[in-house]
Amino acid sequence: MITIWIAFIVSLSGILILSRRSLPLALISGALFLGFATLPFNQSVNLIFKTIIDPSTLFLVLAMGIIPLVGGVMKKGGQIDKLVNNIRVSQRYLLPISTALMGFLPMPGGALLSAPILEKGGAGVDNHLKAAINNWFRHLIIFVYPLSSALIVSAEIARLDVYRAILYLLPALLIAFILGYVFFLRKVPKQYMYHDSFSPIGLLVPLLIILAAPAIDFTLKKAAGFGNSATLIAVSISLGLSIILSERRVHLGGIIKSMKPWNFALIIFGMFLYMNVFQESGISELIKSIPLPPLILSITAGFVLGIATGRVHLPASIILPVYLASVNDITPIAFVLIYVAIFFGYVTSPVHPCLVVTCQYFNVSIRAMLRKLAAPTIVILAIVYTLSLIISVT
Repeated sequence: MITIWIAFIVSLSGILILSRRSLPLALISGALFLGFATLPFNQSVNLIFKTIIDPSTLFLVLAMGIIPLVGGVMKKGGQIDKLVNNIRVSQRYLLPISTALMGFLPMPGGALLSAPILEKGGAGVDNHLKAAINNWFRHLIIFVYPLSSALIVSAEIARLDVYRAILYLLPALLIAFILGYVFFLRKVPKQYMYHDSFSPIGLLVPLLIILAAPAIDFTLKKAAGFGNSATLIAVSISLGLSIILSERRVHLGGIIKSMKPWNFALIIFGMFLYMNVFQESGISELIKSIPLPPLILSITAGFVLGIATGRVHLPASIILPVYLASVNDITPIAFVLIYVAIFFGYVTSPVHPCLVVTCQYFNVSIRAMLRKLAAPTIVILAIVYTLSLIISVT
């Protein structure tokens, strides 16, 4: 028993340390160490092979490698500029909408895509406020985006349909938006900043590319009964549209080199490998013996790991199996509470790439940014803990 605990703790420590250098390397290394330390050699090898050949996992791995390419092509092809230039709203709403739309293009440090937009559209707005808006609202779309790798994999681990999970996440999204308005947006004036003439095509073409993937994914899953292959088909079509409809010539080889899609793909593989090893290692039985309500434990650990790692994938791949080990099943509400804790730990993490590059761009200190984000995050956590205590008591 002690040996298993030690192996588990060492694997987590190794993941946290290595994740600063490479998250895919960290997850795969942690899974291999845990497997070979707690299981017979042949069983560990079989788990690796099982993860590699599992069609469901393979489809997700490939799909998550394609998603950042869509963002790269849209940026190089000019569709991002067209989209933002044709949003006709006041400055107060241009800032959150433009940065939220970039959430459809999840990539490390992607807040740099929206930072120039906020700088241009936020003339006269304090840099500290623009930085907070850029970091907060960029992630609200990612929070419920059905093609977000973090949400897809988290729902998969929790054995929930991703669209069902989104329905339960919508109240949390609404609360986060209201808090963002109260603490940030109401301080932005309601003036209009656009100068160029409106182009319907300039607005509709980028929206078509962005919305095609989730629409096709939903249709294939719900109407045709497809599994994770639907996600691969959907993002492949979206990538094709971004290339065909680009107004500029794009060099896919250069985009692949700059976006490094293999990192996204290997993150998914590492998560599922770690989960498969975890389930076979015997750790689940040990966790059940911890004298704390499983939901409270998972929420606290999830938020802490979100802050410590600046990731969602990593804490989710650790915390959700831990919770499942304690209760055998997870309700949608419990999933939402855990996921919200992890997600807003990630949003406010000082090692989160989006937060760091936003601070650098707007010349704002990380400490000042964290002070701005602290109040809405504390309110969200207070709501999460209140609900979790009610659930744990009942």
